[in-house]
Formats: sequence, structure tokens, C-alpha cells
Amino acid sequence: MPQIVVLPHPTLCPDGAVIEAPAGISLCDALLNNHVEIEHACEKSCACTTCHVIVREGFDALNEATETEEDLLDKAWGLEANSRLSCQVMLDKEDIVIEIPKYTINQVSESH
Repeated sequence: MPQIVVLPHPTLCPDGAVIEAPAGISLCDALLNNHVEIEHACEKSCACTTCHVIVREGFDALNEATETEEDLLDKAWGLEANSRLSCQVMLDKEDIVIEIPKYTINQVSESH
């Protein structure tokens, strides 16, 4: 079971987190299942950028981003070379370390 280290985020995960999740589910689902309430305005359909994460370790072991995901990432706040949409990252056997950006481009957040 891969381990996901979530670096501290001021509101979603102030102390950071270390979680385990089964291979074969999306990173977004793994976060949500472990009470890290990452935004996902498009309901995980790869149609927005609110679930954007930066993969600090383990990026090369992830499934490749699709062209659609890469096009959307161009619109994400705080884009880096190792950015991904968590709804499109399928967990495998490798551990990863992620950072959730402080901001999203979501104009309306249901949780605030």
C-alpha cells in the first residue's frame, strides 16, 4: 500500500499528514477518504484545476498525464513542472510526497 505524505497546508491540513491508500485509486480519492478535504469542483472529471497538487517526491513513478490534464494544468495557480491534478493520479506501489497549493482558481468554493 503506497504511503502519501501531505506537506502542511494552512487550512486543509495544518500539521501535514501521512496516509496509506490502496493502489488503484486516485490521489484525490485517497486524500478525501483520509479527511484531507481537497477541492474538486468538477467532481473529479478532469474539467478544472481545483485538485491541483505539486508532487515533491515520487513524480516519475506516477501514471503519465493526459493531454487534457496538461492543458488544464496550464491554468492552475502556482504551476510547477511536477504539478498534477490529483483526480488523475492513480496510485501504484510507490510512496509520494505532495504539496497542496495555497490557492486555486476556483471562483466559488462550497466549503467557505
